[in-house]
Amino acid sequence: MAKEVSMCTQLQQWSPVKPTGSTPSVPPQVGYCFHTPKKHPWRPIMGYEEIEVTPMPSQPITNTMVDPCYTSEGMAAEPLRFPNLVTGFDRSPEHAARAALYTRYTQHEWNQNSIRNYNESDAKRNFSERVRNDIMRMLRETDEIGAQGQRDSGRKIGERITDTTFWRNEVAIEMERLVATCERLTDTRRQLERAVAGIEGPLHIVQECLYHREKRQGLEQVHDTVEQSLLKEVAILRECQDKFRNMLEKVRQQAKNCRATQHELESDMRNKEYALGIDNMCHQLNNFSKGLQFYAGIERYDPTVCDAQRWAAASAATLQRSQSERAKAVQMLSDTDNLINVSATEIWDQWSNTNSAFTRRIAETIEIKNKLQLHLHKVQNEIFDIEKTLELLNKAIEDKLQPMKVAHSRLQARTNRPHLEKCRDYAQTRLVKEVCDLQETMEQLRSKIATAEGTHQTLLGVRASLEADLRNKAATLFIDRDQCMGLRRGYPVTAAIKA
Repeated sequence: MAKEVSMCTQLQQWSPVKPTGSTPSVPPQVGYCFHTPKKHPWRPIMGYEEIEVTPMPSQPITNTMVDPCYTSEGMAAEPLRFPNLVTGFDRSPEHAARAALYTRYTQHEWNQNSIRNYNESDAKRNFSERVRNDIMRMLRETDEIGAQGQRDSGRKIGERITDTTFWRNEVAIEMERLVATCERLTDTRRQLERAVAGIEGPLHIVQECLYHREKRQGLEQVHDTVEQSLLKEVAILRECQDKFRNMLEKVRQQAKNCRATQHELESDMRNKEYALGIDNMCHQLNNFSKGLQFYAGIERYDPTVCDAQRWAAASAATLQRSQSERAKAVQMLSDTDNLINVSATEIWDQWSNTNSAFTRRIAETIEIKNKLQLHLHKVQNEIFDIEKTLELLNKAIEDKLQPMKVAHSRLQARTNRPHLEKCRDYAQTRLVKEVCDLQETMEQLRSKIATAEGTHQTLLGVRASLEADLRNKAATLFIDRDQCMGLRRGYPVTAAIKA
């Protein structure tokens, strides 16, 4: 069974043959359809398939097989007819005899025919030699053109490799610088996040100080320099926190732009690396390389998207965008460092001013508290003295009661004198004067007692006021010195911002 491999440009069904007798219309397939391994854009898909072909019958064709009845089974074409003198003699004997015995040409014609053949042979041979020389010259020229073209193409590919390598190196250097800048941006972003979070501590402390100072009582709730400094410190902390947040948003946006530019550089570098690999492989190809093959129509296929000038301009534009974004990032890093340093200095100065105001206020409170204690001690002594004086006054009044009783008793006894003995003598006058003097003295003493008691009550009120003021001063001193300054001394504000 013979097999034949048939190649076709496109896979189509075989053209049917009109059946003759029991002949099949389509040759049976004995294999599968095979395609080319790779599709090319300049030509269609190639393929082939294996079929089984039925051979023609091996019976010779003769004049006896001129009728269709002698056609072999399976033969799909008409039999050939050959001329024959014998059979022709049977049909036309006169024509056959004349054709066999009649001479067509003379000797001269025969000689002329030979000479003409010689001349034609020489002319054709000379023409063939000229053609062959032209062909050899053309072969040498085509070889030179092919070699020169291959050399020029190799040189151009080498120049392209040099240009691509230069731009690849520039992109690699710029990408390293951009990556370092992105890392610095990341560090700055973390520093700003820590600064924003670090301000919460001092702000909470300042607010706690304000809340504690709200617990002051009486006239101690004064809008003093400490409260003014605390309110100013709250405003500065919130302002700095807002600045840090705004700068943080700018840094995040700039980091996104830098990452986008870095992605663009990485894509450009990958493309250039891939192109360098292809160009290096093409530059190393020669006539003796393996894997060479034909690609029909490849010279008419143009997959390029730009020319060399646009390619170089695109590479330069990519580098320029990266340098611009990197310059913006460096400027933002400088602004961020400046903002952090200025804000930390401002916060620290206000923190120190508030602590100084607290110190001065605590010193003033301690001084006033000491003076109040001194006055309270004096008032307490005066109360003690007035109480002693009151006791002496009461004792003096009590002491005057007995002489008053004696004088009254004497006057009462003298009222019992008879008749003219009841004269107003000096003794009677003196007793009356004594009683009057004692009464006047007791009235004066009672008046002094009332005055002393009023003074005593006043002193008690002053003492209560001083004691209440002392309690308020002590409470204020505890709030400012122990609570507020205790919180403020134990918190490193600059470490919270510059961490």
